[in-house]
Parts: sequence; structure tokens; C-alpha cells
Amino acid sequence: MVLCAAVFLDSMDLSLMGVALPAIGRDLSLPESVLQWLMSGYAVAYGGFLLLGGRIADLFGRRRVFLLSLAVFAVASLAGGLLSAGWPLVVTRVIKGLAAALTAPAALSLITTTFAEGPRRNRALGVYSLAGATGYTAGLIASGLLTEISWRLVFFLPVPVAAVVLLVSPLVLPSGSSRERGGFDGAGAVTVTGGVLLLVFALTERAWPAGVVAVLLLAAFVLIERRRPAPLVPLEVFRSGTVGPANLAALAWACATIGWQFVAVLYLQRVLGHTPLTTGLGIVPMGLAIVVSANLAGRLIARWGLGRVASAGMLVQGAGILLFLRAGADGDYLTVLLPALVVHGIGNGLSFPSLNIAAVAGLPDERQGLASGLVTSSVQIGAGIGVAVLAAVMTLGDTPLAGYRIAFLTAGGFSVLGALIAAYGLRRRRPAPLPTA
Repeated sequence: MVLCAAVFLDSMDLSLMGVALPAIGRDLSLPESVLQWLMSGYAVAYGGFLLLGGRIADLFGRRRVFLLSLAVFAVASLAGGLLSAGWPLVVTRVIKGLAAALTAPAALSLITTTFAEGPRRNRALGVYSLAGATGYTAGLIASGLLTEISWRLVFFLPVPVAAVVLLVSPLVLPSGSSRERGGFDGAGAVTVTGGVLLLVFALTERAWPAGVVAVLLLAAFVLIERRRPAPLVPLEVFRSGTVGPANLAALAWACATIGWQFVAVLYLQRVLGHTPLTTGLGIVPMGLAIVVSANLAGRLIARWGLGRVASAGMLVQGAGILLFLRAGADGDYLTVLLPALVVHGIGNGLSFPSLNIAAVAGLPDERQGLASGLVTSSVQIGAGIGVAVLAAVMTLGDTPLAGYRIAFLTAGGFSVLGALIAAYGLRRRRPAPLPTA
């Protein structure tokens, strides 16, 4: 519960700003360029430092990194609620993104090193995934409610939760050393962090020259890792069991679900005329569906395997997205929107835990922080890709409604792609034959 509360905060902070931005802009007289960075500053720092955060957790102790980064997250949240200038607010958001990039892999690797691989770990990761998936939805709901009172409450909201977690953590988290012996790959850290930062920035701002530089940096990172005796990301980790396919499927999962949520919120407000508050409340059934299906995911995985549950979940998630095609300019909530939201939530709750379990399966404890950072980074980069692609295809329609339909179709396509990757890459493999004595 302690670790899941932290990842809930990280995910919730991704969506908390969305509804509050107009109120912040009016109150502080901020231009649109500054407001946009209140969103993208967090995402760029979060997505860019995740791999480095996972490695830092392995090297310097997961418990220590978790507590320090969560404390920084709480202080930055408090500072953001007290400030009244644009760019200092952006700086607090960037600091929070950096802190989240350290907290998330440390929390996930603490879970995977506490519970042995098998049903108990699967159940624990199911709860963890549930916290992350519902955090984003809860952020939309809380943002609508709190902004009606004051936008500063959106910044203050994470502070008491983080404070409780910091008080309880020393009592319940294992205090034993979890450090890995070995050097630190500075060149690899610089190239991969810079590459991912620029990639997320390019997708967020559509700055394609930055995207070219990002590709060059990531190519340099691969060359460096092949030659380093103690690399930041040993490339052979992608050939370990289901790590590689799980990360690809997680990227497609985020392209579909985070991209779709971005478009769906715009559709509900701009086309159907919902207020931010009614939009947030309307998403509640999807969050409940995620809770129920994520609680069932562990049992289904034990019976049917990771590949089947993950691929089925992504197909169901895609079906929920495509059901939004039934909605027109005056889509009825009970008969059209509600079924789509519930179906999407069921698929979401089944697929996300499966992908998190597959991404860390079969790896030793000293690589759990790295694997946790990899899958979380895949989700964040996928979110950036999904939002950028769907925002672009929305402009292809002859009418605004046609643009939304194209975006829904594209998001459904991402889900189908992820289902194919999961079905093929996460299928149950036969154990290798034992060598002759």
C-alpha cells in the first residue's frame, strides 16, 4: 500500500494539470506557451530520467532512493501551490517529474525484490498496476473538483499523501542493503537521458530537429553500451525472457490508452459540451472497471498465462475505444459513452498488470530497478507518441467530428498492434532441456 500510494501520486500528477490550466492562466495572466510547459515539463522530466532512475535505485539502494525522491516530490508540490509566477511554477513541475522518475522504478523494484516470482508477485504487481492506472483517472476527477474551489489545491493535493507515506515507509520497508556493486556508466547515462528527453520534447512540441538529435543520441547510446564493461543498460536484458516484447507492448498500450484519453476528454468538452466537473465524474465508471478487472488479472494470468491475458485485455481495451465511433455530435452518455468507458476499463485493467509482470520476469534482483525503469519509460514514451500522433490525425478530418473519429480509429489500431505483440512475444515457452550429466 505504501509503495502503491507513491506510484498513484506519480500517475495522478500527469493528469491533474489538464483541467486547472485555464484557471491558472486567468489568475496569473500567463501566456499559452507557459501553460503548456506546466504539462510537458513534468512529462519530459519523467520520461527522460526513468532509465537513469532505475539504475540509481540499483546502485545506491532502493529504499533510500524511494524516500529521498518522494520527499523532493512533496516539497516541490508544496512550493508550486505557494508560487504566483509562471516559470517558477514550471520549474517545480520539472523537479516533480524528475522525482517521479526516481520514485517509480525504486517502488516497483522494491516490490519485485520483496515477492518471489510467482503468484504472490503477480498479485502484488497487479495492485501496483491498478494504482498507476487509476491514478491518471483520479487526477482528472480531482482536478475538476478542486479547480472549482482553487487551482492551488491541485498543487497541494499530493502533499499530505506523500507526508503519510514518508512517515510510514521507515516502519514497513525493508532496511537491508539492496545496492549492486559495480561502476556507473556516465556516458551511457548522458546519451540515453538526453536522447529520451529530446524525444519526448520533440513529440510534445513537434520539434522535429530535436527528434533527429534524439535518434543520434540513442544510436550513440547503443554503441556505448556494447563496449562498456559495466553498462547502464546491458543490452542482453532485452533478450531475457519476455522483457523485450513486454516493453514494446507497453509502448503500444500507452499510445492507445493515454492517447485515447487525451482525445476523449477533448471530445466530451468541445463536442458534447460537458464541463470539466461532469467530464471527470463521467470517467468514474471506467476507473471502477479498472479496479475490478485488475483485481482479477492475477488469477487469470495464473490460469491462462501472461500472453493470453495481455493480448485479450488489449483487444477488449481497443473495442472500448472503437465503441466511441458510435457517438456523434450528441452522443448519449448512458447508451453510448458509458458502455465504451466500461469496456475500455476492463481491458485496461487486464492488460497493464500483465505487461508489468512480463517486463520484470526472469531477471535477478540486481536488475529489477533497471527493468522497472525500462517498462515505466516505455509507457511514458508511448504516452508522448500517442498524444502527438492522435493530435496530428485529428486535423485530417473534413469536420472536427470526423477528426475525432480518425483519432479513435488510430488509437484502436495501437491497441490491436499491442495485442499482436503480446500474443506472440509473451506466449508461454517450453523450458529448455536439461544438459546431460
